[in-house]
Amino acid sequence: MQELNLQDILSKTTDLKEKKVGYIAIIGRPNVWKSTFINSLLWEKVSITSNIPQTTRKRVLAIFNDTESQIIFFDTPWIHKNEKEFNQKINHEAIKSMREADGVLYFIDSSRPYGDEEKQIEEILEFIHAPIIKVYTKLDLPSKIEIPFDETSVKISSLEKQWFEELLQKIKNILPIGHPFYPDDYYTDQDIYFRISEIVREKVFLHTTEEVPHSTYVEIEEIDDQGELLKIQAYVYTETESQKYIIVGKAWSLITQIGTEARIELEQIFWKKVFLSLRVKTMEKWRKNDRVMKKILS
Repeated sequence: MQELNLQDILSKTTDLKEKKVGYIAIIGRPNVWKSTFINSLLWEKVSITSNIPQTTRKRVLAIFNDTESQIIFFDTPWIHKNEKEFNQKINHEAIKSMREADGVLYFIDSSRPYGDEEKQIEEILEFIHAPIIKVYTKLDLPSKIEIPFDETSVKISSLEKQWFEELLQKIKNILPIGHPFYPDDYYTDQDIYFRISEIVREKVFLHTTEEVPHSTYVEIEEIDDQGELLKIQAYVYTETESQKYIIVGKAWSLITQIGTEARIELEQIFWKKVFLSLRVKTMEKWRKNDRVMKKILS
């Protein structure tokens, strides 16, 4: 299984007809269902989801295609106040995405009252010159705020896939006309290493609590594509030995469960049998390791 090659992609798009084409950044507070929206819109698992805040560490590219447009979404990390170098770098990724985008979707959770997180995001958006569309999410839940109806706002339900067409039309209205950047059958630019590591990391988030999820990162050591079988060797790194023992679980029970759930999902993504070998190691202060940070955020 080959990684995406940008030059190969561009060479295949030169003769494609012009559409509304551009980049759209998505920003919002934790658990505003940005990733849920992306996965629901594309009918593909592009961005991992979790009820734990700050699941997304780097911007994730998702590509929507129809006859009129090619919309390239950035699911950005959540902007938050924290002095730690690791979190500052995540904030930088989110702000960089908005500055590079043709437009910004500001996701607002209608099921929660406004708070300090919204105020912080709105302060940052004052310095963004691209058009901003306010997207009120979770319309399938009781609303805790008043939802305006104007040209710069729209409501959606990602679980029910409602009002997507209205949002897409507002996005198309702000995009320039040009040649698509990707073929119509592409829905992400993620390479196989990133996709696998994210699926494994999602399962870690689902089965651990408190500081453990954020103290882990996943590295894919080896991938051997044997046609009908995909063999994967991966490592889950923690910052402390105690965190390692939590993820391993009694008699390797938790890491086995994480591996099984990840393997099943990977088989659905890649349409082939998967052999996934997971090992847990400790790497103290990995969030201050330049090599690791480059891998995670590049």
